[in-house]
Amino acid sequence: MNLNFRLILASASPRRRQLLLGLDLPVEVTSTDVDETPPAGMPIEQVAEHLALKKANAYSGQLAEDQVLITADTTVIVDEHLLNKPESAADAQRMLGLLAGRTHKVVTGVCLRTADHTIAFSDIAEVTFAALTPEEIAYYVERHKPFDKAGAYGVQDWIGYAAVERINGSFYTVMGLPLHRVYRALNELAITTAK
Repeated sequence: MNLNFRLILASASPRRRQLLLGLDLPVEVTSTDVDETPPAGMPIEQVAEHLALKKANAYSGQLAEDQVLITADTTVIVDEHLLNKPESAADAQRMLGLLAGRTHKVVTGVCLRTADHTIAFSDIAEVTFAALTPEEIAYYVERHKPFDKAGAYGVQDWIGYAAVERINGSFYTVMGLPLHRVYRALNELAITTAK
């Protein structure tokens, strides 16, 4: 492995930072502020990648030759409806009620940007939830307060232990950063920048 990059993660998510540290590269954390409203008419499977690219373009810092900016966005799709972050406890309970006992898609879009190159992609996983009672949903929302999470849940929380029956795709995509794809993209950048 010959990756001599310093990573800049533009995300407020402690989960993404924790995951990125697993690649054994130095990670600095910053944030970008963008309007996360998707453009009208955009196919919902493309929203996460669009927002990741938008966040990368909003970064105003100068990137050194060995720095890679990483941005990401995660969306949840059920019945062709996009579930972003809940606005309230009632909204979180509504979302979880839609997911309970069903299979949904989790799409995580990622953008890697260097001083000279940009790579953007998205990865999709399908998650099947067991049935949940209204009491279980209310307990989870009250105890874990999933208001910063697309679809109102974190797969690494109680609900992941209690309700996730099956994942078709990467667990890390569901968690918010498909590390296998990030690692592959970093290797692509290493080859490109070495030329």
